[in-house]
Amino acid sequence: MTGTFETGLIHGVDSERSREEEGIGVPKNLRFPTTSEIPDLFFDQIIGEFRLNRVEILVLMYLYRLVWCKPNLYKSYGLSVVAKEEDLVDAVGLKSDEFFGAIHSLEVNGFISVIRPGQFFVRKYFTQENDFIYGQTYDDFEV
Repeated sequence: MTGTFETGLIHGVDSERSREEEGIGVPKNLRFPTTSEIPDLFFDQIIGEFRLNRVEILVLMYLYRLVWCKPNLYKSYGLSVVAKEEDLVDAVGLKSDEFFGAIHSLEVNGFISVIRPGQFFVRKYFTQENDFIYGQTYDDFEV
């Protein structure tokens, strides 16, 4: 008897393994890790001095990345793009009351300001004093 049989191999390579290695079926944002540049003073000064909790750190880092680490037309003003608040809550994986509690705390500490629902001003160096020390301006926009 002559003939061939199905092995699942493509040129000696398992086809399932080949698809996984190519990233087929894996969302593009998870194929390769990305990085965001966060100033060291956040870790060296801000977390300890202001006693930020886990939720506040999560929300602040999420907003910081939106403004300063991702493409953003309003970056020179320190502003985020306008988004639905529900989408922001879902993106960070928190309950609505946790998210808005953290927003309030971050605003009281002066790290952010709510411009309108879904849009935030986020300081590059986290405090007005640090912005002054490091020469950060916001193209004449200041909250």
